[in-house]
Parts: sequence; C-alpha cells; structure tokens
Amino acid sequence: MTVWMGNGGTGPEDVLAVAEGLYREAAVELYRVIEALRAGEMAEIKAAQAAIRDLRATALHVLDERGKVDKLRKQIAGQVGAGGALDFDGARAEIGRRLACLRDAGGSG
Repeated sequence: MTVWMGNGGTGPEDVLAVAEGLYREAAVELYRVIEALRAGEMAEIKAAQAAIRDLRATALHVLDERGKVDKLRKQIAGQVGAGGALDFDGARAEIGRRLACLRDAGGSG
C-alpha cells in the first residue's frame, strides 16, 4: 500500500505520522462519546462502539508502522547483519585480540 503525502513523502515515517494522527483523532472522538454517555445521551452508544473499533484498528496500524520504521532504521544503521545472526567468530577474535593487547602491556600487580 502506498500512501501519498502532500509534501511528497511516502516512507514508513510518513505513514507512521499519518497513523499517529488518526490515532489521536480516534482518541478524541472516543473521549467525546464517553463524555456524552456520562451526560446521559444513550444515543451515543453506537458511536462509542464505532470509536472504540476505530481506535483499536488505528492503534494496531500505528504499532505495525512503528515496527517497520524501527526495522528500516536498523537496516540503514547497518545493525542488521546477515539474517540478523550474531557473529560469534568475530566476537571471539576481537576478545582474543584485546586479551593479547593486555598481555603485551604486561600489567604487574
């Protein structure tokens, strides 16, 4: 799905901003309906149910987009290796190199 933004942005962060805006609108509508129910306006029950459904759907969309943005950020930062696997051999070699440096420094103590 491609979302067109007025400023030309269609990246995950742009979609996330739209989803968060929808979430805020749904939350405001839900608050309005709750206040109407507290005031005794029982005709607002259907509106409350619809607002709750919208809020839930929007929250799920926001969470999904946040996950996509986080994944994209990690890929851009180079934090995701081959399949996200840990490089134990590289870590072991680095630890060995640092231990060798410490040995060469000859700490007497």
